[in-house]
Amino acid sequence: MKPTHIEHLGIAVRNLEESIRYFEDVLGLECYNIEEVKDQKVRTAFFKVGETKLELLESTDPEGPIGKFVEKKGEGIHHIAFAVEDTKAALENAEKKGVQLIDKAPRKGAENLNIGFLHPKSTHGVLTEFCCK
Repeated sequence: MKPTHIEHLGIAVRNLEESIRYFEDVLGLECYNIEEVKDQKVRTAFFKVGETKLELLESTDPEGPIGKFVEKKGEGIHHIAFAVEDTKAALENAEKKGVQLIDKAPRKGAENLNIGFLHPKSTHGVLTEFCCK
């Protein structure tokens, strides 16, 4: 399964409001959506840059995945998300090729996308997400 495009880049931040101001005031982008994804313990903010989105991720719980990431590595690029036609098929294909999965089956993510993650130990250190509508 070949990705159609980069859907978004996920960027872990400590403070969503401060980060939004930077992307709006300095880069001239417009935040078009803010939402909380409770089961992932995160608040997100989205910006469009051409066909690609930037997703800012602020932890709502220090023990959540973003909270742990920021504590260990600081703010910065967290993951790259590729748009695919079928998240389930993309995950199955990656697993058949020996890639370690974080998600064995798709789950709901921000913007109501079906998402699934590949473990960075199998992807040259890059947390990789597949997603589709």
